[in-house]
Amino acid sequence: MLLTLIITLVVALVVIAIIVNAIQQHKERLAALKRAEFGKLRTILEDTEELIVNSANVPLSPGISQMLLKRIAFALRAMVELEPGARDIKQRLQETEKRLTESHADSSFTETVTLPDNDQQLIGMIKGIKKLRTVLRAEHARGNVDTQMVIQEDKRLETLQLRINVESQIKRGNQARTNNMLGSARQYFEKALTALTSTPHQDDYALSRKSEVMQALQDIATQLKEGNLRDREKKEEKENKDLDELFAPKRKW
Repeated sequence: MLLTLIITLVVALVVIAIIVNAIQQHKERLAALKRAEFGKLRTILEDTEELIVNSANVPLSPGISQMLLKRIAFALRAMVELEPGARDIKQRLQETEKRLTESHADSSFTETVTLPDNDQQLIGMIKGIKKLRTVLRAEHARGNVDTQMVIQEDKRLETLQLRINVESQIKRGNQARTNNMLGSARQYFEKALTALTSTPHQDDYALSRKSEVMQALQDIATQLKEGNLRDREKKEEKENKDLDELFAPKRKW
């Protein structure tokens, strides 16, 4: 009888240990999933806030600004659900919702872009626009942005990206021409012409810039041709001078 009781207790302890271990593993899996989800939301939050900060270089329309603020608010709400006791996240959510309300009343928008002289900053602008277009399509896939807005904003951003690319190439081309580096200047203007020719948005900007770039390339071709002609004339002049000296009468000393 005593042996049976001991065996029963041992079996019960083993079963309890198995159950406790299973519960612990389940809790650890849930905690790991929670951490992964929280990290994913934090990445969304940081990437979106970076796009808003980058608005100093890449102007954001009211529609894009609201979309980004809604994206931040979504991430913060989900983070609050995962961490109900996080006061700092709740505070940021309140501030974001306030900014979202104020953004509805502010419809001012000026699309002016100043190109930086630093190449790294210029690359950062292009990357910012590409990331913004990616976020725009992602939010559309989630049903947070209507199709008409996606079409309009994506076209605007694509055109803005084109302008930054073209203007930077033209700027470099003009600097190269000033420094009499005609070969490099030609390469910069050819890159600008390729971008202008390949864009599907052949608006007034693209057409006028294309005409200016083609004229610049024609002028450079003329300069290079004239330069080559001068070089040949100098070479021929030197060769003739060398021949004259070679066949000149020998002076007797």
